Amino acid sequence: MRPAKRTSLVNLIYFSRLNLAADAPSRARQISEITKHAQKKNEFSVITSFLIVEGSFAVQIIEGERLSVNETFQRISTDTRHRDVKIVEWREINKRAFVTSFTTGVRSGTTEIHFNKAGLLPMLQRGTPKSSTIHNLATTLQQDTMSKQGIDHLFV
Repeated sequence: MRPAKRTSLVNLIYFSRLNLAADAPSRARQISEITKHAQKKNEFSVITSFLIVEGSFAVQIIEGERLSVNETFQRISTDTRHRDVKIVEWREINKRAFVTSFTTGVRSGTTEIHFNKAGLLPMLQRGTPKSSTIHNLATTLQQDTMSKQGIDHLFV
């Protein structure tokens, strides 16, 4: 039997506690700033990613070439807006699951049902999030957004 072909395309999932403002307007502004900055960095590094903000936690899936993902994760792990950064999963992948350089999913009135169904917050509070739960929530949020934009048919 022939060994599986190795790829340099990887997926890294991490979670951390966020050091962001407690008041909603300031917090939203900070998340917007993170998004703008990360989009530029990720586009330059040919990274696709999905950031989930759940309460005081951040969970992110980062996809790309091994070196770019490692460099991106090193930058994140030393960012003072994160603390207690822990890797949930690191694995080789055959293709990307996410279509943009950086997307953010935050619990809101329109996403509440998806966050509740996933049940991610109790896992984060225990420090035991499952990669499958994170990945399923992120892909569901991405599909929901694309469907609302009328572009979901492009990625089926």
